[in-house]
Order: sequence, then C-alpha cells, then structure tokens
Amino acid sequence: MGAQDYRLEKLRTLQELGLDPYPARYAVSHTLTQAAHLPDEISDVRVAGRIVAIRKMGKLTFVHLQDINGKVQVALKKDLLGEQYDVFHRIIDIGDFLGVAGTTFTTKTGEKTVQAASYTFLGKALRELPEKWHGLKDVEAIYRQRYLDLISSPESRRVFLLRSRLLREVRNFLESREFIEVETQILTNQPSGALAAPFVTHHNALDIDLYLRIAPEMYLKRLVVGGFVHVFEVARCFRNEGISPAHLQDFTMIEGYSAYFDYEDNMRLMREMVVHVVTKLFGSAVVNIRGEAVDFGGEWPVVTFRELILKDCAIDIDQCEDAPALLSAILARGIQLEHANLKKLGKGNLVDLLYKKVSRPKLINPTFLIMHPIELSPLARANDLDASRADRFQLVVDGAEIINGYSELVDPLEQEQRLEMQSALRTQGDAEAMPMDKDYLKAMEYGMPPISGWGLGVDRLMQILLDLPNIRDAVLFPTMRPLEE
Repeated sequence: MGAQDYRLEKLRTLQELGLDPYPARYAVSHTLTQAAHLPDEISDVRVAGRIVAIRKMGKLTFVHLQDINGKVQVALKKDLLGEQYDVFHRIIDIGDFLGVAGTTFTTKTGEKTVQAASYTFLGKALRELPEKWHGLKDVEAIYRQRYLDLISSPESRRVFLLRSRLLREVRNFLESREFIEVETQILTNQPSGALAAPFVTHHNALDIDLYLRIAPEMYLKRLVVGGFVHVFEVARCFRNEGISPAHLQDFTMIEGYSAYFDYEDNMRLMREMVVHVVTKLFGSAVVNIRGEAVDFGGEWPVVTFRELILKDCAIDIDQCEDAPALLSAILARGIQLEHANLKKLGKGNLVDLLYKKVSRPKLINPTFLIMHPIELSPLARANDLDASRADRFQLVVDGAEIINGYSELVDPLEQEQRLEMQSALRTQGDAEAMPMDKDYLKAMEYGMPPISGWGLGVDRLMQILLDLPNIRDAVLFPTMRPLEE
C-alpha cells in the first residue's frame, strides 16, 4: 500500500468513526508560542496546529504541534484518554491538524507541554511531508511549493516573518513622520514611472491594451498636486526584463514623496528609516553580510559617479566630451561592458554601465551615490550648478542599489521636452524609454510645489540584510515557468 493509499484508508476510518475529517472551526485559547511559555498547571488551555512529530512510548505519546510562529509539545496518555488514545493512533498521520484541550506542565527534560484532556481532529493530510520532514532540497521545488518549505524550514519561516516585520516597521516609521499611505492603480493606459520594458495586457470590455505599472511615481506626484504633503505606497511593480539572482519581474517597492523636500532632505530621511528598520529587526545596527560586519549606524559616505570611476579605473568622465570619447577610454583600458551594441549608447548609459562594472561591486558599506547623468533621470530635477547632472541619489549596500531618490522635476515645460526626447527614443526602438504622458503634464500645469521622492526595493533589501543567495528567496511565491502537464 502506497503512502497516499495508507492515508486514504485512515480517512475512511475517520468517516466510519463518525468524525469529520475537515471540521469548520476550533476555539483556540492560546497560540502555540503563548502556550509554550505559560506557567505550569494552567488548565483549559486550547491549542491547535499541524502535527510535525509523533513519538509513541507504549501508553504515552508525545506530539509536536507547529504553526508559522512556533510549536508546542502535547502529551497524550492512555489512562487519561481511554479508548480515544487508541483511536488517535488509528486516524493520525504526521501532517494532520489537531486541536488539544488540557493543562500545562514541564517535562523532566524541561520542555513545556500541554497534557491532553481531550483532542479534536481538525484536518487530514493526504500527502506525506517531504523527505521525512527534513525539508525540501531542490531549489525549484522550494519556490513552487513554498508551503512545504515553510513547514519544514525554520530559516524560511524566519525570513518571511522578518519580511512582514520589515514592512510593518517601515510603515510605523513613515506614519510617525506624518506620511499618509495610499493605493494607486496597477493597470495603466501607458507605461510610466521608470525606464523599463513593460508588461502588456488587454482590457476586453474597453478593447484597449493596458500596461502593468512599472512604478507608481506619476500617480503619487499627482496626489501631491492634489494636496498631499507626505505620501507613500507599498506597491507591486512589474518590469518585463531578464531574470537574475538580483532581479525580479514583479516585485515590491515602497515609494514616498514629500512636498517642500529636496533630495538631500530625503537622504537624511532614508538613513533614519533604514537605521530604524535594521535596529528593530536585528536589535543592532550592525548586520553580518557575507561574513563582514556592516554597520548601518555609522557614517554613510556620499560619492559621485566621477569620483568613483576615477578612483576605480582612472577614467575621468568629465574629460570625455561625448559617448565615443568615453567608449574609447573604456576600450583603451581593456574594460569589457555587457551590452549588445555599446556604440548605440549615449554617454549617460555608458557612465552607468561603467560604474556598475568597476565600482558598484566594491561598495559594501551603506554609501550614497549622487550626481547621476541627467539622461538617466528623465523625471528628476537638474542640478543648479551643472545641468548635465541630476539632483539624485542612490543608496548602495553590498554592491546592490537599495533606494533610489531625487528632487523631482516640477517644471511642466521642461518635463514636456524631456518626455518628447524619451518618446523619440521609444519610436527608434528603445522599449525602456518613456512615452509622452499628456495627462501627467496636465496635472503639472496646475502647479507643483518643490517635491522629492524615493523608492525602496523591499525584496532586494531583504536579500541583502539576510544574505540570501537569490532574490527569489525573499519572495513567497516567485514567478515560475509552468510545469509540463
């Protein structure tokens, strides 16, 4: 008899005994974690959870019940349960759900336990847990069947509980700074909010193509026009780009905007927020990343593209007048950049690729990168002293960009010119260029105050803080290619 047949036989036994294998509810008095910390001799304790271990010793059986937060041991004695003790072993398998009512005590080995006065069957598992409950080993199986990974892996449970706490602490911090949380649309009439290739879908009733949002930026800034001073959104975003251990096609980003702020105000705010979140999560501002102690509570250097690249490969980007001159300098030093056609790139994109090749991997401790080429920032305000640079910053930790922010462009006439340039690039085949957004320009024409905004990648921050090998390890259900039928 196979394992599943064996469980189906127990299901039939349950039904023959008149027991509901899938009852509607069970009244719980304590969580498993609470029960595991109660004093001894507390009666009328009612707990429920999944059975993950059974140890039978004649007329005494110990069971572990588990949920996402913890577990507690339950003791079943034949002299207390009588015939129900034998019934338990006729119907129960590891993986089933059980409710127990009883009294707390501590075993001789020091383990808090609930002595069962009665039990209630709460759910039959028709499949065995993987590999005798030592956990999934195949990475693809972990991503496809995260529920099994959560049952078997304490580390996986820790990761996703920390993720929930991270989101809660970001919300707490922002709300303490008078930010208001909002929700904006995910389906948009055109791609907007960042330079990226969009996902396209179709609205059958309206018979039009729609786009999954790349970022909520354009709508959050409309809200500032409408009177919001500090606003943020925990946003699912979608970018139709390549797969890598550091990139997702659908991901969670927190974006925030503040009227009357500039990018330097937001650099200070972001430092306070990250230090707050890290300290709340780990009890310290120091986090071990790839064997190195990274102190988020220390000084965060502020560096420019020019300074970094000059230091790391002896190329002064300010001395390269245009893209061909910069490309010539790059090739002269034997630096190989990853792009299909480098000669088609503008100077700004070349600078960005060069930085990512020679400098970004070396930035381990929290570092602010500023003075981005304006071509990379079509929605950012140009610097007052150098119009070829944007008033923009990125927070880089362990070679990864965690936060991106800038002083927003609020001049509708200049914004129209920049979007016209982006639209021309899009016409020429650049799938990541932004289209003209006349509705957004109309909102700008009603008047915008000074604004600065930022976006934080939740998945990437989790990957860095928890030293995860793949960003999909920070996501409960990452997108997967469908299995063959």
